[in-house]
Amino acid sequence: MNPDTINPMSDKEIEIQVKIENSAKLLDFLNSSARFQYENHQIDTYYCPAHRDFLSVRPVDEWLRLRDSNGKYLITYKKWQHNTQGVSIYSDEYETPVENLDQLQKIFEVLDFKPITVVDKIRKAWRYNDYEIAIDKVKNLGDFVEIEYKGGDTSLTPEQITDQMIGFLKNLNVGRIERNHVGYPFMLLFKEEVKQVIQ
Repeated sequence: MNPDTINPMSDKEIEIQVKIENSAKLLDFLNSSARFQYENHQIDTYYCPAHRDFLSVRPVDEWLRLRDSNGKYLITYKKWQHNTQGVSIYSDEYETPVENLDQLQKIFEVLDFKPITVVDKIRKAWRYNDYEIAIDKVKNLGDFVEIEYKGGDTSLTPEQITDQMIGFLKNLNVGRIERNHVGYPFMLLFKEEVKQVIQ
């Protein structure tokens, strides 16, 4: 999500995170048919409170994040909703800008919120119809594509929307698509547990 375009009325986030075999096909499409939005260096520090261990459950369904995005700061809490197979469907997301990141980090330290991992990435994002499409270069993980639904069609379920996102990529002939259901912080923390679902 672009920190300059926060929508305070929407607390539900529907997105997919994937690795694709042929990123050139997607880049060609984005450069010719989509609107470039931004490029950010995002440093995301994830925290866990002492009174509730987010990492003790599988799949992990809660994340608390402080983001430094080119010197603009955000605090975000995500609560992921999963189906019976443990596949992420959407997340309840609460996010707001932060004026002073250093002071908030000190508050977290006093309250015993421990940093658990840092996701360092370069994100380039485009807008195409109802999608924000980002290409992430994530330190120690590689390149990923993230597609977030920005539309307002309430007749569609989150599962239908994510299926349409996968279909969008397939129509671009990007080759093999590997869906990441666990997210970047989990991949960094628990590399031995990571299993990607092939769509």
